[in-house]
Amino acid sequence: MKGKRVLTGILLVGILACTLTGCSDTDSPKKETEKPVITLGSDSYPPYNYLNEDGVPTGIDVELATEAFERMGYQVEIVQINWEKKKELVESGEIDCIMGCFSMEGRLGDYRWAGPYIASRQVVAVNENSDIYKLSDLEGKNLAVQSTTKPEGIFLNRTDERIPKLGNLISLGHRELIYTFLGKGYVDAVAAHEESIIQYMKDYDASFRILEEPLMITGIGVAFAKDDDRGICEQMNQTLKEMRQDGTSLKIIEKYLDDPQKYLEVDDLGY
Repeated sequence: MKGKRVLTGILLVGILACTLTGCSDTDSPKKETEKPVITLGSDSYPPYNYLNEDGVPTGIDVELATEAFERMGYQVEIVQINWEKKKELVESGEIDCIMGCFSMEGRLGDYRWAGPYIASRQVVAVNENSDIYKLSDLEGKNLAVQSTTKPEGIFLNRTDERIPKLGNLISLGHRELIYTFLGKGYVDAVAAHEESIIQYMKDYDASFRILEEPLMITGIGVAFAKDDDRGICEQMNQTLKEMRQDGTSLKIIEKYLDDPQKYLEVDDLGY
């Protein structure tokens, strides 16, 4: 009897070991099926990318990127970056791509691009009581821009004959500061994406007037390092195109912007 009990105990231990091993084996495929991560760098730029009340990244670009990369078999991680160092970060591989209302105009040779996926107007805004109504009225005035953005280049280079000589061009590291400078009268005008200005006015109950004459109409894209040959950029470009065609992009944009269809008119931008 004693021998039978010992044998039974050994069998039970063996069965238990096999059972536990079986559980371990069934767990391993879960790890194998986890999606690879794409690290997307951006700064705070409502309504494209910002933190909601719970501190979670949200916005047009966040939703578009999440949907596109999911279709491609990736999960996306949104990280806040120093916008002035974006090129350095993507080239070093610290981030995989840049997506934050990023204008393609004048930068086509600097990155590998997916897009354009949205059309955007770069505009000038002034206080409501300002005597500035057209771009030529900016002659001798002080204007603030976010540093390393397209408006900064437009006013620094003045390759467009419509752009007058300013009194001072003030470049600031953070987007919100340009509107603070305008509201307090430190500058006469600011220049930025139209959607960003409208969003700021909504968020802070501010009253600015946007000039009818735009600085430029540009395409917004996703930037990868120029030497990134993984094929992700090309796949992203095709996926974003499919999202415009199947109505997904429209549904996302209309959550944040009025007249969303006009932002999807990218085919005639010439990229």
